[in-house]
Amino acid sequence: MNPVEPPSSGVSDAQREAEEALVRRVLDSFDGAPDERLRFVLRSLTTHLHSFVREVRLTEQEWGTAIDFLTAVGHITDERRQEFVLLSDVLGLSMQTIAVNNEVVGDATEATVFGPFFVNDAPEVPNGGDIAFGAPGEPCWVEGTVRDTTGQPIAGARIEVWEADEDGFYDVQYSDERTSARARLHSDADGTFRFWGLTPTPYPIPSDGPVGALLEAAGRSPVRAPHLHFMVSAPGLRTLVTHIFVAGSEYLDRDSVFGVKESLIKPFEHHAAGMPTPDGRDLGDREWSSVVFDIVLTPAAAQRK
Repeated sequence: MNPVEPPSSGVSDAQREAEEALVRRVLDSFDGAPDERLRFVLRSLTTHLHSFVREVRLTEQEWGTAIDFLTAVGHITDERRQEFVLLSDVLGLSMQTIAVNNEVVGDATEATVFGPFFVNDAPEVPNGGDIAFGAPGEPCWVEGTVRDTTGQPIAGARIEVWEADEDGFYDVQYSDERTSARARLHSDADGTFRFWGLTPTPYPIPSDGPVGALLEAAGRSPVRAPHLHFMVSAPGLRTLVTHIFVAGSEYLDRDSVFGVKESLIKPFEHHAAGMPTPDGRDLGDREWSSVVFDIVLTPAAAQRK
């Protein structure tokens, strides 16, 4: 692998040669890596990083600022907040990695960003159960069917769901250790699933840290289009990480983490208070919404290693 483009005009031949010689030395230092994939990745990363520094003629002050920024990202990251994932998200790197690793197969449901707020061991609810667990927001009835790419329904598919409340916060962002607006359930024998959640609303990603400062400096909004997260898995099928978005939202074309895909925009039908609910639940004087989300999983063989 040869060093990429030389620096911009105005750099002397001697300077260019010195810079390229350094790139070659660093590349050569990885020749002894016993793992071929690791060797390839490190050499490619080195080439692109050095090319970036040379292209923009990065100053030492700018390099120091970048180091301070990454240090701050590390300091704010803990078991409940993943600022590095957030950084990857706002740079579009998360979505690019997903695109590379989740090639479209037939009518399979498209994947999108995982986000920083998934939690293992969410409470189990039965089909038709309520995942809100008291979180504030308008009730939303969600239903659909899980199938494979041949159209066969998938019984017992594990469905993890999570979302922000109407105030724009996930449960892990509160300090009281609550669990709300997240759960897991399993599809029935005919592949169907259903649950009560919350009508998604737009919210800003956490902007009180270094990633928020970066967005502000770049003149970008931290707001995410309203969405509901899903992670769906079943034996022999590729695990799907995705979300659905509310049709008509003003943020669909400027989602802060570039997660919106046209196929994932769904109409959420709003219902007046007193309208009968699909399961006969009495919501009193509360308005509610409903959405249908049918999920198609691909064979596990389609998953890149």
